[in-house]
Amino acid sequence: MNDNGVRAMNKHLMAAAIAAAMIAPAAHATTVALPGDASWAEFDVDASIAHDFGNGWIDTNDGSALNFTFTVAPGMHGVLTVVDAGFAGDTFTVIDSGSVLGSTSSVPAGQPVGATIVDFDDALANPAYSRGVFTLAPGNYSISGSLLQSVFGDEGATSGGVRLAVSAIPEPADAALLVAGLGAVGLMARRRKSANAS
Repeated sequence: MNDNGVRAMNKHLMAAAIAAAMIAPAAHATTVALPGDASWAEFDVDASIAHDFGNGWIDTNDGSALNFTFTVAPGMHGVLTVVDAGFAGDTFTVIDSGSVLGSTSSVPAGQPVGATIVDFDDALANPAYSRGVFTLAPGNYSISGSLLQSVFGDEGATSGGVRLAVSAIPEPADAALLVAGLGAVGLMARRRKSANAS
């Protein structure tokens, strides 16, 4: 092969490499630390800008997959709430470190209703919007998700909110004290009833 043939082949290989680099999605994910103070964090789904063209939760700034990470410390438990805030009828699969944690509540997939709800508490209070509540034991979590049902079919584009509330697990001694107190109240009520019957 002469020099012109080599140059032409190199030119074609370079063009193919550039085209492949432009088409191939970046293999990274956006990780957001989710606080345990019950404040809402937003996620989006949009197959048209997602790196994998799928229906997973994404960072709309760059189309990368979105994960929320946190730790529930020993002696604590977490309550993770996920709510649809897009169009009434969307539902989600919730994933922890690659394993399905569960899904949000089933709601009828009707016609798209109105615009996206920005207030996640309003969406949580509205039964037309899907929600899921998951109780979590102590441990490390990496939460992501994907659109399970969309009012738009396969062209899913929506948003939602996720929040974590972490609180202490009651000590066994506190629980025993509570049971003993309830027993004493019951005993006093029984004695009072017996005294009134006499």
